Amino acid sequence: MAAVRTEGLRVVRGDREVLHGVDMTVDSGEVVGLLGPSGCGKTTLMRCIVGAQANVEGRAEVLGRPAGDPSLRRAVGYVTQAPSIYADLSVVENLRYFAAVVGAPPERVAEVLDTVGLAGRDRQMVHTLSGGESARVSLATALLGDSRVLILDEPTVGLDPVLRRDLWGTFRELAEDGAALLVSSHVMDEARHCDRLVLMRDGDVVAIGTEDELLERTGTDDIELAFLAIVEGRAAA
Repeated sequence: MAAVRTEGLRVVRGDREVLHGVDMTVDSGEVVGLLGPSGCGKTTLMRCIVGAQANVEGRAEVLGRPAGDPSLRRAVGYVTQAPSIYADLSVVENLRYFAAVVGAPPERVAEVLDTVGLAGRDRQMVHTLSGGESARVSLATALLGDSRVLILDEPTVGLDPVLRRDLWGTFRELAEDGAALLVSSHVMDEARHCDRLVLMRDGDVVAIGTEDELLERTGTDDIELAFLAIVEGRAAA
């Protein structure tokens, strides 16, 4: 059974359909990259999977239960593009609060601070952090628990190359421990870190496969060129 499954997922916002019948899966122990340009529907799809999206048609299941089921609250970690933390608290106060919410042991706070490269900033007030640092605190809150599914919406945006590398290493370790990860990005070179890729454009999934499969299908040697070949209709069926 897939950890995440969507079938015929549609979302209508006002008079516009923003997802057009999306089918996809994420298995336990797998890192799936959700790639596509800004505005293509990646965030809307992720909101559907965590049960935070209105006007949804079709099916979205997580760990065999309907997306958003209360029983999934401790099993799913979700990082939004906008940091979901309290600006008037310090970094460590935020993490202690969220650790209490998910029932994580106190020592886990220091571990996740080190993971996101903020061990020396634990006493700093969040409102004094840079945008990238705030995003790292938000990511740390999602890593506090023992989540079986992690939905990460552009978690590496604005981070320096070293921290991006280290975080992708952490994502790989989480997958090796059995977690299912769906990680969105509009940076195509992050594809190399993923087991499979889901390419989106204008509310549609245009291709699913490993990086090697998509490169072979399109006869290209670069995933961005492969994406362009697919959306321009130049790829083999």
